[in-house]
Amino acid sequence: MFRVRGIRAGLAAAAVLGTAIALTGCSSDDPLAEDTPSGDAPSGTIVVGSQAYYSNEIVAEIYAQALEGAGMEVERRFSIGQRDAYMPEVESGAITLFPEYTGNLLQFLDPETEARSPEDVYAALQEALPEGLTVLDQSTASDQDSYTVTADFAAANSLVSIADLANVSDTLTLGGPPELAERPYGPTGLEDVYGVSVEFSATGDTTVEDLVAGTVNVANVFTADPRIQTDDLVVLEDPESLFLASNVVPLVSEAVAGDVADVINAVSAALTPEGLVALNVQSTVDQASTPDIASQWLSDNGLS
Repeated sequence: MFRVRGIRAGLAAAAVLGTAIALTGCSSDDPLAEDTPSGDAPSGTIVVGSQAYYSNEIVAEIYAQALEGAGMEVERRFSIGQRDAYMPEVESGAITLFPEYTGNLLQFLDPETEARSPEDVYAALQEALPEGLTVLDQSTASDQDSYTVTADFAAANSLVSIADLANVSDTLTLGGPPELAERPYGPTGLEDVYGVSVEFSATGDTTVEDLVAGTVNVANVFTADPRIQTDDLVVLEDPESLFLASNVVPLVSEAVAGDVADVINAVSAALTPEGLVALNVQSTVDQASTPDIASQWLSDNGLS
């Protein structure tokens, strides 16, 4: 179920949702979202950390409440920052459980990795982890690049996967950040891997708005973006693994892995791509607090 290997490397993490920073404050009145001073937690306490990112914090709170429901003592250290800030704390054992993303964490540890599919990335990550750390079961939920279309465009063209774009008779215009033009999964990769030719429009921060308006008909959108639900978008499947898979995965100290595995693996099994998007909608649109979102999700999934 879990194992550990050790190598170290350093690389900054991939960018998160374009709207994440602007929306991080949606639960800012929640005391659990504040930084907790570092230090030794009481013996037997599971210390759960999170990035300074609302979606990551929600998953961390779900972990924390699930463990508390199982009778364990939990300390929260949320909103720490990015990997260069929190990984030393995780490696030292000051934080013992952290919601991570397989592909992004793998690239942080092994910048030269060639793994791309969810299975290959998960296997490579287990080999790349520093000594003393392991990962539990990965979720199907992810926060990664995708090619996304409107539901109407998908229905009109029978689109399920990226490969289906090759059968669209209309001119395809791909929208995304300017750097997408040079990325290996950009227009060149799309043609090389799937045989799909597109025109490119550098839409930047207005990518989703341009997609909904019809200015572009394919867009580079992160899979956990709440607008996938609110704007009725469809994430196209990627059977050839053009994009680096980045599934939600619990990163845990080996010393406590056996204690928390059953509880946290049950959470991972229940967390779906659509479910993660819905959690993010509750935070960004409904303005619900992180503890309330987590509590309701655990109840809805029979885990409380």
